[in-house]
Amino acid sequence: MTTTPTDDERLRRWRLVLGGGDADGTGRALTGTDAAMDGALTALYDRRGRDGGERSAGLGASAPSVARWLGDIRTYFPSSVVQVMQRDAIDRLGLATLLLEPEMLEAVEPDVHLVGTLLSLGRAMPETTRETARAVVRKVVDDLEKRLSARTRATLTGALDRSARISRPRHRDIDWDRTIRANLKHYLPEHRTVVPERLVGHGRASRALRKEVVLCVDQSGSMAASVVHAAVFGAVLASMRSLATRLVVFDTSVVDLTEQLDDPVDVLFGTRLGGGTDINRALAYCQSRITRPADTVVVLVSDLYEGGIRDEMLKRVAAMKASGIQFVALLALSDEGAPAYDRDHAAALAALGAPAFACTPDLFPEVMAAALERRPLPIPEA
Repeated sequence: MTTTPTDDERLRRWRLVLGGGDADGTGRALTGTDAAMDGALTALYDRRGRDGGERSAGLGASAPSVARWLGDIRTYFPSSVVQVMQRDAIDRLGLATLLLEPEMLEAVEPDVHLVGTLLSLGRAMPETTRETARAVVRKVVDDLEKRLSARTRATLTGALDRSARISRPRHRDIDWDRTIRANLKHYLPEHRTVVPERLVGHGRASRALRKEVVLCVDQSGSMAASVVHAAVFGAVLASMRSLATRLVVFDTSVVDLTEQLDDPVDVLFGTRLGGGTDINRALAYCQSRITRPADTVVVLVSDLYEGGIRDEMLKRVAAMKASGIQFVALLALSDEGAPAYDRDHAAALAALGAPAFACTPDLFPEVMAAALERRPLPIPEA
């Protein structure tokens, strides 16, 4: 049952949204917790000075003042709001460098975007901060794995199972449960038996490695959240014995992080966010490592701003598809939707039969399942 806010409550909410001053028109004064909440919001979002002019920031430049503010917003707002405010503080007020201090890191609310900011600091991060940063990244990664791993494994196991099923199995390979269910309409009551007109089972290859997955991930600065999710999914896929998973990250150089896939945190600290982009070089490396094209899915995660050779990149994608590789192009692997991306390259890939689209983490298992089964991808509506 929903309730309608009273006039007083409505004025209170508008006062918090509008930020006070003669122009807000509410005539509502704030006290107690409301006043403290208003102060925390004003420090970040109200850029007016006392004389009405512009001011550069409301949190000051010192770590203690920012730490107090971080503590205040965690007290007064839910976690989802805290994460947004932290992100805005980093973007609007240039507070990223303060994250190099361990005490500051301990005060923040960990989330995917904070991880991206920490990874972008890279070599600027001193050793005294690195362990604290790893603990922050570990918490985010663990939370993502808990949310995404079970459904991913279940969805992909089902897809692999269906793709391996055959209609004329050898006796030892018959799946009797599925065979009986598939032939219930042929039950003979007088003989109390089912006549199996269609056998369902698996070939011998089902016990061995069946599919290969290559995640090729752009690590330019705008792709930070996608890199975090790709590392988590890479670790989940690598844990499935029916899949051989390779993780490749790139900017203008290419780094194969497959050996670190047992720990997504190691993967993330092996990336280097920022820099240029050479998609063609990255795909060339991936292509050189593929031995069974017909059993391979390549997932390119990139905003498609190619700094390399555009025509060569498109020719390479066409050649990979012609060889039997299932090619998937994701503009983002995050909850935020599509970032700015190269629309010409996206259109060119679509013309090759590889439409590029943004994918949320919740949709990714379905996309992978469709690719493994070679059926149409569940592309979300724009």
